[in-house]
Amino acid sequence: MPTLSMFYGIVIQMFWQEHPPLPFHALYAEHEALIDFRTLDVIEGSLPRRALALVLEWARTHRAELMEDWILWRQRQPPNTIEPLR
Repeated sequence: MPTLSMFYGIVIQMFWQEHPPLPFHALYAEHEALIDFRTLDVIEGSLPRRALALVLEWARTHRAELMEDWILWRQRQPPNTIEPLR
């Protein structure tokens, strides 16, 4: 699973085998959440409150890039990395 971005100990990854609702994976320590980047809903799993807030802030900022990476993955091409949250 390729890593799209990393910030504050959070790793953002995406699987090409997955299908809608267009999730990305956010990992933080022993926690993992699948998040729909169109709606920013947590589909599965959980993160600590502060980590989730950082992930959602990052996803709002980079929603278009997440969609581009999703399209690349669906075409079985490597995704682009995305700037971390600063």
